This record gives sequence, structure tokens and C-alpha cells, in this order.
Amino acid sequence: MLSAEDLADLLHSYNPKSNRAMIIAAYNYGQQKHEGQFRKSGEPYFTHPVAVAQILAEQKLDDATIITALLHDTIEDTGSTKQEVGELFTPEIADLVDGVTKLTNMQLSSAETKEAENMRKLFLAIAQDIRVILVKLADRLHNMKTIKSMKPEKQAQKARETMDIFAPLAGRMGMQSMREELEDLSFRVLNPEARNSIIRRFVNLQRETGDVIERITGDMNLELEKAGIKAKVLGRAKKPYSAWRKMQEKELTFSRLSDVYGFRLICETEAECYRILGVIHQRWRAVPGRFKDYISQPKSNGYRSIHTTVSGRDGKRVEVQIRTYEMHEVAESGVAAHWSYRDGIRSKNRFTVDPVQWITKLISEFDSEDDHDAFLEAVKLEMYADQVFCFTPKGDVLKFPKGATPIDFAYAIHTRLVGDVCVGAKVDGLRVPLWTRLRNGQSVEIITAVGQQPQATWLEMAVTGKAKTAIRRALRKADRNRHIVMGQELLRAAFDHYDKKLTDKLIESAAKKLRIKSGNELLAQLGSAEVATRDVIKMLFPEIAADQRPEVDQKRAVIGLAPGQNFDRQSCCEPLPGDRIAGIALPGKGVAVHAIHCPELLRYEHLNEAWIDLHWHSGKHAAIYPVTLEVTISNDAGVLGRVCTLIGSLGANISDLNFVDRKPDFYKIELSIELSDVEHLLNVHTRLEAESEVAMVKRLRRPGD
Repeated sequence: MLSAEDLADLLHSYNPKSNRAMIIAAYNYGQQKHEGQFRKSGEPYFTHPVAVAQILAEQKLDDATIITALLHDTIEDTGSTKQEVGELFTPEIADLVDGVTKLTNMQLSSAETKEAENMRKLFLAIAQDIRVILVKLADRLHNMKTIKSMKPEKQAQKARETMDIFAPLAGRMGMQSMREELEDLSFRVLNPEARNSIIRRFVNLQRETGDVIERITGDMNLELEKAGIKAKVLGRAKKPYSAWRKMQEKELTFSRLSDVYGFRLICETEAECYRILGVIHQRWRAVPGRFKDYISQPKSNGYRSIHTTVSGRDGKRVEVQIRTYEMHEVAESGVAAHWSYRDGIRSKNRFTVDPVQWITKLISEFDSEDDHDAFLEAVKLEMYADQVFCFTPKGDVLKFPKGATPIDFAYAIHTRLVGDVCVGAKVDGLRVPLWTRLRNGQSVEIITAVGQQPQATWLEMAVTGKAKTAIRRALRKADRNRHIVMGQELLRAAFDHYDKKLTDKLIESAAKKLRIKSGNELLAQLGSAEVATRDVIKMLFPEIAADQRPEVDQKRAVIGLAPGQNFDRQSCCEPLPGDRIAGIALPGKGVAVHAIHCPELLRYEHLNEAWIDLHWHSGKHAAIYPVTLEVTISNDAGVLGRVCTLIGSLGANISDLNFVDRKPDFYKIELSIELSDVEHLLNVHTRLEAESEVAMVKRLRRPGD
């Protein structure tokens, strides 16, 4: 563990203006507060904050960030308070420590809805001060390095959270080295066998081929020297997790894995980058389709580099990245480079990108979104985004995540004027399906048509959060309009059945009595089967509900029950008066009434004492027994309304309606209809089958429900 003086010296080495006294005071304060606390490994707890501070000091961050690292657990784990930290140090440091404490208390990998809410809070905290997440990432890095002292289940939970959230977040913020280290540490916990297998294969490969990295590095230095270019050549093998991920994505064996080795060539100027590219391609054969110029088209996190893959010694492919020293600093440290210090002042790196702009845009874009899963999906897509650059017909460049389609392109241009009314696309002048995956450098033209509306299938095609959110919003609006029309038809049919006239005033009155905010909302809930028409009728016309008392007393509808016994008509077979029935009496559960042919009765064959011989009362029953019908109708205007009206005219009431399948030409729906007996069912069934727009009608029975 670094001493207070050693840590102060480390800061002074890159920031001579560092407040040495405050650094040492913070060190001593943290050590005092954590006195007597120990980590799971048995080490004094304060070794952890010091290690986090050291990680950040190696990134050359400012005094406030280092002090926050030293104190980041004091408010949570000791008697310290935000006010006390502010008084002893500065309000800025107090805010930072409090921010890190709040992040620590978020259970980022909990249930989906809570996870989405916590992710919102996470991004809001980052937007307030980016240094909060820098401390949190360093905290997580050290915890992952020392994770072996935790229980196995806790290790797995932390590793999954790191792999799903913290590693991609570090990558999205340009901190590639930290991302790779977090991924590999998580990989070691989640799949140690796979990681060890990859490492063994690397060892075997080196034994078979010798030190390929040293030989290729020498070859590259020789070629650069011939061309008179000064550059640093760094070579390395892929990280185990990087190799494993590529094997899984491409479904490759290790022996077929290309570009196992990667080389970085770092020079002074952008012009030299392109000169080096020429030297590399002259000496080695370039692999087609493996060239990307992130200098002319930088990634959104500020990453700049030229990527090319060439066939090196013995035909082995190697990846080459060419960049300047400034670009390399951003590639490795990302946003940390934006906050790093040299000679007492913030270092100026023109390539750093402050991610606050991206985070603020993400929050504003999805903050009004009620769908928590949609927000979470959008966040993860944004964090994992691998950029693709495409051109508009005017030559403007738009950036998309890898796998984006013309649907994403359309919504990137304009939601209402282009995305919602998109009917097709041309890529490089050729008409393509909307599910086509876009590639770098393509020119995309969107074809629109008046009257077009977003389709549900677009959700499967879209990749960007913006497109998915806009499509979901449009679909909800369209569904609401259809539900309102459907609800109007259902309610009108119910009113006709009772010889009542439906008016807007009655609809508004019913909505008010049912505590629904508006008449349209009531109709929408009727159309989506959230409210039953009978509830509206009973609310508006209590006298009708009173008149509908069954002529056969409900308690006497079934004959064969003992005094005081109640019966329960089972939903698996939905027996009607006129059906042959049997009863099953189980202790404490009353008598379950089944149709005699119901397969569920087989479960009780061995319980002879449970069987009761029952039959329906022969009198006239009221239409109160729900039966489910599956009806297939043509998808034409007004058909559903006519079907509902017909059912109402036959003295039956529709208590529930559900769309099972929607096709361009037919709808399949399930109707729950309240009937009086088998004869009533036969009458409704026959009349429906006689309708030309009705393709099929059948009674549904659900054994096992």
C-alpha cells in the first residue's frame, strides 16, 4: 500500500501545483475513519481506497478526484457525513464523494424495472460530474482484481454486473484499456475453463511459431526506418476474452481465428499515419474488407485510428492500428485524458470528447419513455455501439450502431416526416428491403409515402433506441385509436341489447363513475378488454342489473348439492345448463362442476369419495354463464361491429374480447360470451357461421387451466 507521502509524490510528478497538504490530510482522515475495518481478504480496508486513488493517479487526474478516491467509502461505511467532508476539504469534494456513494448504493443488476430506474440515476449522476464515474470504474477495477476473497455466488453477481454495465460503459467513454481489463477479470470468474483454454492455445501457438510479435515488430521497424518515418511499434496478442468473443460471434475454432496478433504504430502527425499506411500496404498484402479509417470518421467517443488487416509472416493475419500519440492517449484513457494534468494544468488534447453531451441526449431522448425495458435496451445498445457511417443523398454523414438498417436511417433524419412514413430504401442507388444491414460508406435514400404508418415488424428490424422508441410510440397510438373504435362498437351493441341509446354524455358519465379520466379512455379500455361492457351497463342502469336476476336461483341452478354446499363452474370446460355435468368435492374447496367429458376429471378417478352426481335445474336460466368462442373474421371495415351487434341481438353479452392473431386479410379473436344454456350457444354459433364475413367459429375448452 502506498504511503501518504508516496501518493503525494506521485501526484506531484505530473502536477507540481498539487495540494500536497490536502492529499496527506485526506489520506490520514480516510485511514482514521476506516480504522478497525477489514476486507474479506483480511487486509485493512483502507488498502482499497488507496489502490483506487493509485489507479486514478496513474491516469494523471486532478487532486479532487484523487481525494474522492481516498474518501469514497467514508460516508457509506463510517460515521463520516457529507457536511463534515465539505468542511474539512471542499464542497466540490463532498459532492463527488456523495455522488460515488449514491452510485455504490444502486443495485444496477436487479430486476428489470428497477435496473432501468437505477440506470437513469446512474446517467444523471455522470452528467452532473464525469469524475464520479471515473472513481466508480477504478473502484470496480480494484474490486475485480481482489474478487477471489468473496463467496462464489457474490463473485458471479459482481462479474456479470461488470461485464454487462461497467465494462461497456468504460468502452463507450473511450477507456479501452480499462474496458479490456474489466472484461478479462469478469471472464476469469464467469467462465474460467474457457479462459484457461484460450491461454493454453496462445502458449501452444507461441511454442509452435516462436515469438511472432518480436519478429513482426522488427520487420515493421525496418520498413519504417527505410521510409524515414519515426514511429513506435507496439505488438501484442489478443486478450483472452476478446479472442473468445470473436470465436463465439463468428463460430470459429481457435485455429481459424484470424488476426490473433495486433500491432499499434504510433507517430507524431496525421500525415505520418497515412504515410505509414502506405508503407504497410506496400510491404504486406492487405486483407479486403478489413480497412477502417476512424481518423477521417472518428467514433462518437473520440476514438481515432486507422485500422487495417494484413497477411504477415507465414500468411498469418495481423491487425494494424495507426494513430498519433494524442489519438493513442484518447484511445487508451478516453474521457480520463480530458481530465488529466500536466505541469499543474489540465492537459489539452483536441481529440477528447466529453461524454456528458451523449449522456444528456440519451436522458432527454428516453426520459419521457414509460417503457422501462425500452430505455434499458437503448442504453445498452448505445454502450455497445460499434459505429457504422453512412451518407445521405446530400452527402451528410450519419453514425449508427453496427447492424443498423434503413429504418434506423429514416428515423435519424426525421421521426414524423421520414421515419413514420418510410416505405422503402435505396442503398447506393439500388432498391433494398428495409431489413438490410447497412455498411460503412454506403449512401442511403429513404422512400416515403403519405398514409404509411409504422409496422410492428419494424421493431425487429430497428437497432437504434431512437427508432425503436418512435415505433413503439406510434404503435401505441394506433392501437389506442383501434381500441376506441372497437370499444364504441362493443358498447353500442350492449346498449342496443337493452334498448338503450348510446350518447357521448352517457359515456363521459360512465367514465367519471368508474374513475376513468375520459370517455375516450373508457372506450379504449373497453376495446382492449380492460373493462367489461356489463360493468358500464350496471354502473349507468342499476335497474337493468336488478331485472337480470336469474329466474332459476343461482344457488339452486345445480341439483345434487348437499345443504350449504357451493359450486364453482370450472373454466377448463365451461359447462352450460344442458351439458351433462359431474361434481368433485374436495375438503375446503367447495364443489367443482365439470362437463362430463372434461379430461380434467381423469385426475380424480382414484378419489371415489370425491365424486358427486349433479345435473342442471330444468328451469329457465339467465344469460350469466361465460363461454369462450374462437371466431375468425375477415379484416374489413365494420365486420367486428356487425358481429358484436349480432351477438347482442341474440340476447348474449360479450364480456371479454382478445385478438389472437392479426393478418392482413383475417383476424382471429376470442370472445367470452355470457349465455343461458346449450340451446342459446347453438343459436349464437349457427347465426355466426351463417355470416359471410365469418370464416370459422368454434367453442374453446382448455383442459389444465
